[in-house]
Amino acid sequence: MPTILQIETATQACSAAISTDGVTIAVKELIAQNIHAGSLTLFIDEVMNAANLDYSQLDGIAVSKGPGSYTGLRIGVSTAKGLCFAMDKPLIAVDTLKMMADGFLQQNPGYQGYVCPMIDARRLEVFTALFDANGGMLLPVTAKIIDADSFSAELQAATITFIGDGAAKCQGIINSENANFSASNFNSASNMSRIAQELFLAQQFEDVAYFEPFYLKDFVLTTPKKKIV
Repeated sequence: MPTILQIETATQACSAAISTDGVTIAVKELIAQNIHAGSLTLFIDEVMNAANLDYSQLDGIAVSKGPGSYTGLRIGVSTAKGLCFAMDKPLIAVDTLKMMADGFLQQNPGYQGYVCPMIDARRLEVFTALFDANGGMLLPVTAKIIDADSFSAELQAATITFIGDGAAKCQGIINSENANFSASNFNSASNMSRIAQELFLAQQFEDVAYFEPFYLKDFVLTTPKKKIV
C-alpha cells in the first residue's frame, strides 16, 4: 500500500498531491502564470500536513515528466529529484498526456469514445496523443499543428473528447459532430495516483541522477531585437 507524493507542473497548473494505495487523499493546486517556482514547495508542505504525514513515511515521489512547459517541467523534476536525493526515495515518472487521459476516464466511467489530451505548445501547435476508452494509446505522443483535417479519420470512427489547455484553441478549427471539448482541468497531480501506484508496484523507477523531463521539442532561447534609434 504505497504512499506517494505526486507533482504536476507541465502547464500553468501547479499541483501537488498525496496518494495511498492508488487513491488521492490530499491535493493542492492553482492555475496561474509563473507560480511554480514560488508555490510548489508550499503546496507540497500543505498536502503533507493535510495528509498528516512526515516525509519519512513516503514510499516514493512521482512527477509529471512531460511533454509540456520547459520551465515548468524543470521546476517539477528538479524538486522531485531533490526530495528523492534527500530522503533516498525512488523517483517515478508519469507521462503527462497519459495522466490527463486517465483523469478524464476516471471522472467519466462508462465513456465509450476516444480521449485526446492537448497541451498548448504556442500558435496552432499542441503536444498530443490519442487514447481509447480503456486508456490504451492509439496515436503516440507528438507535437502537432492543428488544421481542419486533424484527426479526421479517427473522428469518423468514434467520438473524441479533446481535453487540456491546448483543446480550447482547437475548438474552432476541428469541426465534426463527433468532436467534444471539455473545459475541465486534467493537469492535476491528483490524476497521477493510479498510474503512479502501478509504476511503483512494478518497480519502474528512474535514475535520480540522470533523469530528464520529456520536452518533446528543444528549448529555443531567443534574444530581444535591438531597437533602432
